[in-house]
Amino acid sequence: MMHYDFDEIIQRSDTDCVKYDLRKIVFRDGDVLPMWVADMDFRTPDFIISALRKRLEHEILGYSFRSKGFSSAVVNWMKSRHQWEIRPDWISFSPGVVPAINMIVLAFSQPGDKIIVQPPVYFPFFSAIENNGRTRVDNPLKMINGRLCMDFEDLRSKSTEAKMIIISHPHNPGGSVWTVDELQQLAAICLENNVLMISDEIHSDLVYSPHKHIPLASLSEEIARHTITCNAPSKTFNMAGLATSYLIIPEKALLDRYNHMLNDELHLSGGNLPGTVALEAAYNKGSDWLSQLLGYLQGNIRLVMEFCKNYLPAIIPIIPESTYMVWLDCRNLGFTDEELNEFFIRKARLGLNEGRQFGPGGEGFMRMNIACPRSVVLEALQRLKHAI
Repeated sequence: MMHYDFDEIIQRSDTDCVKYDLRKIVFRDGDVLPMWVADMDFRTPDFIISALRKRLEHEILGYSFRSKGFSSAVVNWMKSRHQWEIRPDWISFSPGVVPAINMIVLAFSQPGDKIIVQPPVYFPFFSAIENNGRTRVDNPLKMINGRLCMDFEDLRSKSTEAKMIIISHPHNPGGSVWTVDELQQLAAICLENNVLMISDEIHSDLVYSPHKHIPLASLSEEIARHTITCNAPSKTFNMAGLATSYLIIPEKALLDRYNHMLNDELHLSGGNLPGTVALEAAYNKGSDWLSQLLGYLQGNIRLVMEFCKNYLPAIIPIIPESTYMVWLDCRNLGFTDEELNEFFIRKARLGLNEGRQFGPGGEGFMRMNIACPRSVVLEALQRLKHAI
């Protein structure tokens, strides 16, 4: 088995990289240490780069389609990684999970319809609802013993008039891996009220033992018929720039309706050739690399937890069960949200995501991306210690 070096420092500036090259715009400072947008500072795996290079040896990049290899790679990955047996004809395409959610909102709801989200949560969920003229309904998560948990009583009261719910599974930014019991409770409420379930499972490969990702639609045939699963290899294998995601929609009527939006109304079904090649390589050859990545990320998480405990007691990291984000509870610092963001940028010289972006319950928090060499994580923590 090949050993991968996640300690390597790779210069990303001046590569049209959102994380580094937009610092001046996002943080009004081009020199902050960026630990915000959800991609990794590790090399995209060699087997993906090799597959792309091989395809580029054929020097025609004309119109292309996704062959059976695309679907079979997804089918095999779901079975081997998540013990979920799906069919190739359940799979559709999107340039990304966020575009997929926007298309789903357009295809399966009408202006004014109520759509439930569970803040604090990935904030593009909000814009997918509000920018398309739908009504956002918050079912806020509750912090219980240092873990974000669903409020089922509140969900039950708000589901009676809702058209759909969009969940982050596993949860971004809190890192909760929803259990079978939690998912079954959620599904029971949604089925009772005919609420379509949209499950964003893009972080599903980034789950730390002993936790295990359970695809929502895998729980039963009835749940599968009322669920649209959105996923991609982009977070797992650091290939977000290739804009290739997929949806799993077991119910044919829902699949046909989505495909009509994708193909006939928005003409987005073509995708891109490099993204297809990369997905097949990632899912066919990526298991060993992913195992090593998860071990390294767990080491970074331990570093954050221990450092905060020993040197930054006013900041309480929420232990992530998944993702490479750490949700930092900074409320003990006593800042307003504006002051907290300015403190991180001006004093600590760090560029993180503000918690308030993620909606109610995010006030006083910051989201920290630890998918980078350990020396960079340590540098960020030392900057924070010095600033405090």
